[in-house]
Amino acid sequence: MKIGIACGYSWDVAGGVQIHIRDLAEELISRGHEVTVIAPSEKTEDLEPYVVPVGAAVPIRYNGSVARLAFGPKVNRQVRAWLKDENLDVLHVHEPFTPSVSMLALMSAHCPIVSTFHTAMDRSRAMALSAPVLVPMLDKIQARIAVSEEARRTAVQHLGGDAWVIPNGVRVSQMRLEHKDPRFIGTPERPTLAFLGRLDEPRKGLPLVAQALPKVLEKYPNAHLFIAGRGDIEKAHGMFGEYAKNIEFLGGVSDSDKAALLGSADLYLAPNTGGESFGIILVEAMSAGACIVASDIPAFRAVLQNGKCGFHFENENPVALADAINEALEDVNGRLEKSRNGEEHAEIYDWGTVASQIYEVYETAIKMQNSGIE
Repeated sequence: MKIGIACGYSWDVAGGVQIHIRDLAEELISRGHEVTVIAPSEKTEDLEPYVVPVGAAVPIRYNGSVARLAFGPKVNRQVRAWLKDENLDVLHVHEPFTPSVSMLALMSAHCPIVSTFHTAMDRSRAMALSAPVLVPMLDKIQARIAVSEEARRTAVQHLGGDAWVIPNGVRVSQMRLEHKDPRFIGTPERPTLAFLGRLDEPRKGLPLVAQALPKVLEKYPNAHLFIAGRGDIEKAHGMFGEYAKNIEFLGGVSDSDKAALLGSADLYLAPNTGGESFGIILVEAMSAGACIVASDIPAFRAVLQNGKCGFHFENENPVALADAINEALEDVNGRLEKSRNGEEHAEIYDWGTVASQIYEVYETAIKMQNSGIE
């Protein structure tokens, strides 16, 4: 099959949607399909051979984060030329109603179209105001996917219709550890905690960890917190005040170091406060064998099976976070049980399974257009 994938976010900046598209494209290519991805990218060299860049993107605040988007006449001409040259069997647009490459591809394409919605939010004034313009464009889409029930709810709430729920994928085998990494292993007297996320985004929950840490150190005074992620380390360091001596900042980490950190520390903390439609980092952590302490936002409860695969605490409550950490550190058997449950549950998110489900939707979209069904 000749498959085109449109990515609205900048390929230069690693993010969940970009990683999802990359892994999906490479899984489909490994199965013998021809895949081409169009995306904003200032970089034109050293890109994956299947990526077609359309130039630099503009940073825009969106859903508690920064989205880097590309729009305008020049980008539109490039998208149209790509569609004409590639003669696709199916077009897969991700976040089709974000004003960027995906929306432009949706507007110009004549082949069967599949969309994927990644975003979850309770309300969006922008979506509400633009819905009358966006909803008619849905008629061009033969089949819709949402990466979670939360993403599906958001799409249905604002745009109507429905969508198949197919989760984000993870290369589970690449996250598995043969041996724990001694750099991150804790002891009963010096338990180790791990946090991974962008330091400059409050919704990732680092300020909450800073508020919870003193209560953890009352019970475990030698506990050590590893913080991985890009951002202003000096500013993040200042959140912890006198307790900074118990912290080590790792900066951005490689995929192998990420797996080692998640799977070797006693606890992985996921205190995200909202704006998460799925929780791909939780699946990566489960694959690595981590014991997870996560906020009880709906997306995280779904991935962790309502506490079967990890400990939950009340969202945005630092006292509840500290109590959950202390409870988990004390409950050694409970940690092992939840970790094992998580490793087993992670298999359903492996790309081998997820890509097959997405491919079935491609086939459905093609059949629907060929039969004239919308």
